[in-house]
Amino acid sequence: MKITGKIEIPEEILLSLKKSEDEFITELKRTAAVRYYKEQKLSLGQCAILAKMSEEEFIKYLSSFDASIFSFDNKEELLEDIKNA
Repeated sequence: MKITGKIEIPEEILLSLKKSEDEFITELKRTAAVRYYKEQKLSLGQCAILAKMSEEEFIKYLSSFDASIFSFDNKEELLEDIKNA
């Protein structure tokens, strides 16, 4: 199920950004996906869907925001994960 909404964007904003309406909406979705991923509100897969990307593409996109798919609280946790790999 998809929900469709309407947002109003002043034309001057699109002109200033030199983006079409579609480009702006795509960027908005991707920015939201990165934020929700960083805040751990959505999974990687859900964020990829929101961003309309494959999971692999979204992982690469995350790197441009200094976001990582790896989350370790301390060095010991990382070493334990490596040991168990």
